[in-house]
Amino acid sequence: MADLDAQMRESQAQVEQAQARIAEMTGRIEDARARIRDGAEAALDIETATLEDVQAHADIMNANIAELIMGLDDITAAFSRDFDEMRGKTGWESFVGFFSPARSDSLRQDRIRTASIDDKLQDLIAKSDVITKLLEGQLAMLDAQKTKVEDNLSETLDAREMTVAELEDLRARIAALDPEIIRLEQAIANETDASARTRLETELAGLNAKYNDMVRQEQVNLAKSQTLERYIEKGKTWVDSLQNQAATQMVLINKLQTDTKQRVVLYDALTKSLKTAQQQDVAHRINEIGVQTDEEAQSAMAGIGSATNRRMAEMMEAHEDHMVFAREVLEAKAKADERFARRFAEIIEKHDKNLYGA
Repeated sequence: MADLDAQMRESQAQVEQAQARIAEMTGRIEDARARIRDGAEAALDIETATLEDVQAHADIMNANIAELIMGLDDITAAFSRDFDEMRGKTGWESFVGFFSPARSDSLRQDRIRTASIDDKLQDLIAKSDVITKLLEGQLAMLDAQKTKVEDNLSETLDAREMTVAELEDLRARIAALDPEIIRLEQAIANETDASARTRLETELAGLNAKYNDMVRQEQVNLAKSQTLERYIEKGKTWVDSLQNQAATQMVLINKLQTDTKQRVVLYDALTKSLKTAQQQDVAHRINEIGVQTDEEAQSAMAGIGSATNRRMAEMMEAHEDHMVFAREVLEAKAKADERFARRFAEIIEKHDKNLYGA
C-alpha cells in the first residue's frame, strides 16, 4: 500500500510536469503565430519546437497511471483472497473448537460480524477518486489547450488563404506584363526616331520597375505562404497529439469509473456471502455451507478480471435485486477493459510478467 501511495504521488508530479510542458508548447505556437501576424520570421521557432519530447513525457505519465490502475486491481484481488480466508476459522478458533465447537463458531461469527469490509472498499474507492480527479484535470487542460491551438489554426488558415489568393493575383498580373514588355522591346528595336525611342525606353523602364516590384512581392508572399504552411503543419501535429492524449485520459477515466462500480458489486457479493455463511452456520448445515459459500467466493473473485466476468454475472443472478445492475456493470467493465488493453497492451504485458520499470 505504501508503494501505491508513493506511485500516486509520483503520478501527481508527472501530471503537473506534463501540464507545464503542454502549456509551454501551446505558448510557443501562439508566440509564433503572433510573430507571423506581425510579419516577423517565425519558422525557426516552429521547427525547434519539441513536440516529440512533450508527447514522450505524456506517454510515460500515462503508462505509470495505467500501472497504478492495475495496482488497484491487484489490491482488489488480494482483499478478495482475504475475504475468502475469512470464511475459515483462525488457528485460535480451531483450537477452541477442540474443547467447545459452539464457542468456536461464536468466535468466528463475531469476527465476521465486525470485519472491516467497508473500510477496505472505501480506501480503494478513495484512491480511485484521487486518480480520477487527476485525470479529469489533465483532460480539461488538454481540451483547453486544444481549443487555443485550433483557434490559432483557424485564423492561420484564413491568413494563408488570403496570402495564396494575393500570390495568384500577383502571378497573373506579372504574366500580363510580359506581352507588354515584349511589345515595347520590339517597338524600341524597330524605332529610328530618337525622340520616340526615348519615350518608349522611358515607358519600358517604368514597366520593368513595376515588374520587378511585383516579382519581389511575389517572393515575399511565397515566403509568407510557406511559413504559414509550416505553422499549420506543426499546429495540426500538436492538435493531433492533444487529441490522442485526451483520448488516453478518457480511456483511463472510464476504466477507473467502471472498476469502482464493479468493486462495489464485488464487495456487496462478498459481504452477502459472509453473512450467508454465518447464518447457515447457526443452522448447523456445515457441509452445505462449505460448498455453497466456496462457490460464491470463487464466482465473486472471478469478477476481478475481465476474462472471468461471466462467472461473476452468474453468481450475481442468485441475488435477483442486483442482477440487472451487476450485469450492466460487468458489461461496461468488459468494454472499459478492452479499450484499456488496446491502448496499454505493452504495459499490461510488463505488469503481468513483473517487468515494469525494468
